[in-house]
Formats: sequence, structure tokens, C-alpha cells
Amino acid sequence: MGLAMLLDMATAGYGSRLALGSDKAGFTFSDLDRLAEGGAGLLASRKASHAVLLARNGPVLPTLLFAAAKAGVPLVPLNYRASLDQLLDSIDQFESPLVVADDDYLSLLPGTLQTLSTDAFFAECEVADPVRKAETPDDEPAVLLYTSGTTSRPKAAILRHRNLISYILSTVEFGSAAEEEAALVSVPPYHVAAIGSVLSNVYAGRRVVYLPDFDPYEWLNLVEAEQITSAMVVPTMVSRILQALDGRSTRAPSLRLISYGGARMPPVVLRQALAAFPAADFCNAYGLTETSSTIALLTPEDHRQAIDSGDPAIRGRLRSVGRAVPGIEVEIRGPDGVRLPVGERGHLWVRGQQISGEYSAVGSLVDADGWFDTRDEASVDLAGYIYLEGRTDDLIIRGAENIAPAEIEDVLAEHPAVAEVAVLGQPDDEWGEKIIAVVVPNPGSTSSADELQEFVRARLRSSRTPDEIVWRDELPHNETGKLLRRVLAAELIQSKQ
Repeated sequence: MGLAMLLDMATAGYGSRLALGSDKAGFTFSDLDRLAEGGAGLLASRKASHAVLLARNGPVLPTLLFAAAKAGVPLVPLNYRASLDQLLDSIDQFESPLVVADDDYLSLLPGTLQTLSTDAFFAECEVADPVRKAETPDDEPAVLLYTSGTTSRPKAAILRHRNLISYILSTVEFGSAAEEEAALVSVPPYHVAAIGSVLSNVYAGRRVVYLPDFDPYEWLNLVEAEQITSAMVVPTMVSRILQALDGRSTRAPSLRLISYGGARMPPVVLRQALAAFPAADFCNAYGLTETSSTIALLTPEDHRQAIDSGDPAIRGRLRSVGRAVPGIEVEIRGPDGVRLPVGERGHLWVRGQQISGEYSAVGSLVDADGWFDTRDEASVDLAGYIYLEGRTDDLIIRGAENIAPAEIEDVLAEHPAVAEVAVLGQPDDEWGEKIIAVVVPNPGSTSSADELQEFVRARLRSSRTPDEIVWRDELPHNETGKLLRRVLAAELIQSKQ
């Protein structure tokens, strides 16, 4: 049936509702369906093998996504922040792509490619003969999303129609949004959360407002001006919004839900956000590109219970990513692949229809029984709450002891002098690896390395005390807020040569 079915249902159920943009001049669901039909005709007339998107946030993403679904070709949103060589390397892998790009990117592309500006794409969608592939098999690729590798050639995760449909049907109730609801989306189009946002909000019947480039002041202004009821952010965005508020509560009475994910949320930042948005519920959504977005949720009810509880175990759930969503099974396994007891830390494995675990030029990494290794270190408690400890590649092995950087980072983040911190291992002749804490200080604050080391030692075992504190003005992040540990590690090594 393909992803187009989701828009078909929305159009039939509430076609006259606003789907995209301003509440004064947006597109309705019927408008989106009509444009997608024209876009499918455009892709067919150009004999496009893939619909490539090289653009910032905006209505072009949902329009091209559903146009590609109706035409039976995959959508490929590319990272517009990548180098031109990386972009061309990705595009060259496709037989006859049509590239839809913003003007500032369009001028960089060679004339040998089939290209359209985003404005020209919408204009052609209006006049193209509507077309739709009779039926798109569920097993066909729907979206190709490139992973953000820093040391190797990026590879595309293949999300098939069945993966994405399974995610939506398992986690979203059709037509569940009230007509006045509006979601603000700030994550870029090439992130899996942006794809999931299109599908989940269309299926729920919720209007979507896009912020082309994240700015905390513009984000706050849009929340107020568009009466935004829900928003999805990454932790770095939350920190910048809090800085913009400067200790004040927000003027956003309409905002009912803030979903966060994409990277670890430091507990201190979460507590500050809860205080800054007292009228909003919070939800932690954990997922990967290869899992078609969210596979676990720490729900608003979980947040409320944790905040109000006097039980340390329940309060500690704020550190978790919640429990698996319907249709997802989880296991914790040791390095030998054997399932570990409850509470033990190991690799997080997941299974379910929404799991892809498949890459271009690599194939599927799902095992014969349907399980996929997320390569996240985690543990699961008796109630099913999942606690992430970082990527398996990020573990520090000091004197044969496995140390999760997150454990030390959470402690250092509580120190009033620390604005941001990253902990990583560096080669050491005596211990195998030593612990380095890279700290961005709060403006105007003063602290010494000895003070921070003692702060950690008083709260954790001495083996987890950083051997060295390095001060930096900023840490390297990608555009979705994830810390680039490999980049930081390479910079530290280079600085000591």
C-alpha cells in the first residue's frame, strides 16, 4: 500500500484542515495531496529513479516525500551542510535522479544533473498531469537517509515502506489531533525525526510549522505567533532556548508538549527546561535512523511520576529513555551475543517490523531471528525502562574496567562552573586509556581542574575521576546536536603532537 496511503486517509478524513504552514496562509491536507499527485507526475515525466532533496526545512519535504511515494521512487534528503564532493558522491550513486534544491545549493550543482529549484518544483506540481503508480509494494525502498560518518564514506540507511508504516500504525492514532493543534519542527529534513514528523503529524491530522534554520529567539517567537502546541527539539536546542530565556519562564501558554531526543539530555538541562516550561509536558523519544525513528518513549506520565516521587529508583527514570513502543522487543546482550540478566549492561538489541538495519552497498545487519544491534550500551530494569550508557565505541577501558562517559558527564554537568562537558578516553601506557574531560565553562565562572576532579571523586569511584581536565570555548557537534566524539578525540591528539 505504501506511504501514500497515510496521506490518502488524511485527505479523506479531514482534507479541509490546515496541514502545513501558517494558520493564515497554509496548505490544507487536500492541497498537499493535490501537489503530491502533481509531483508524482513530474517525477514520472522526468523518468526519475530517485527524488533527491537538497533544501532547508519547509513544505517541500512533505510534498516531495509523498510525491515520491505516489510515483514509486525513493526520497533521498541530503545533508546540505556536507561538502560539494560528498553531495556529488551521493548523487552519483543514482541512475537518473531529479534533484530539488534551494537556490543557493542549486548553483553549485553541475548542469549534467536534472535539477529544479524548490520554487520551480512547486510551480510544476501545480501544472503537471497527476499520476500515481497503481500500487507501491510495501517492500520497496521509501526513503534513503545517509548516516553522518566522520571518518568513512557515508552510507545510506534504507527505510522501506513497511518499516515506516509499521512505525506509524504502532505509535500514532489516526485523526487523534484536535484541529487547532500545531507542531513546530526544527530538525533538518535529512534527519529521521523529520521524516517521522511528516508521517506522524499527517496521520494524526496536525498542522506542521517549519523553522528553516534553528534560532532560539525565532523558535520562541514562532511558538507564540503560531500558537504551537507541540515541538520536537534536540538537547543542544533546549540549552540554547534556555540561554535565550535567561532564567525566565516562557510566554508560551499554547505549548502542551515538548519532545526531545537525538542525543543525551543532561539531567541538569532537563530540570531547567521543566522549570522554564511549567505548562508543558515532556517526552523523551529514543530511536535511530535504522529503526525508522522512535523505538522507546519516556512519556509525560513517566516524567510526572519521576518528578513527584520520593523513591530514588523512580526519580532516576529521568535518566532513562523510557520503555519500548508497541511492536518493539528489546534485549541486552554481552559481547558474545548471549542475553544478559535484568540490570546488567551490554549491547542493546531490538526487533520489530519497523526495524530496517539495512544499508546501501552493505546489506542487512539484522540477524536470522530479526534482531538488530543498535551498538548502544544500555541496561533495562525490571519495569522495562531502558538506560543508555553511550555508544559501544565510546566506552573507556581503563585498567580493564569499562567506564561509560555519560556517567562522568552527568556529574560534571551539575557543577555550576560547567556549561558543557564531554568525557572520552585517550591512549595511556599505564592504564590502557586515561579519562579526559573536555569542559566548556559557564561565562564568568571560575574553577580549577583540581576542583572539578574532586567534585567527581566525591560522587563516583576514584577510578572514574578524570585524569585530565581540558578547557575549550566550544565542543564540536553535528547539526542535530550530537557530540562528535571522534572529531574531538582527533583534535586532542593533534594538539599534543
